[in-house]
Amino acid sequence: MANIQIRSKGSITLPVNLRNKYDLNEGDVFSLIDMGDGSFLLTPKRSEIKRLGDKLTTVLDAENISLDELLNGLDEERERYYQDRYAHP
Repeated sequence: MANIQIRSKGSITLPVNLRNKYDLNEGDVFSLIDMGDGSFLLTPKRSEIKRLGDKLTTVLDAENISLDELLNGLDEERERYYQDRYAHP
């Protein structure tokens, strides 16, 4: 449990231990749900693009694949797909 205070213009500050624990940074967006009984639920609203980008970075690092190698592989796969589906003999 942590106590926070509403400051000017409605700003609140989350304790540093929670920001570090959940990798929260300036500019992050949250959803605030009014529970209807005077309590609120505050949850980080993660961008799907950021989540997928982070996942891709993890996989690339684990497989030791560079971004250029990935993009070249995608170009090759796209060409194979085109040839298989649309190219006429």
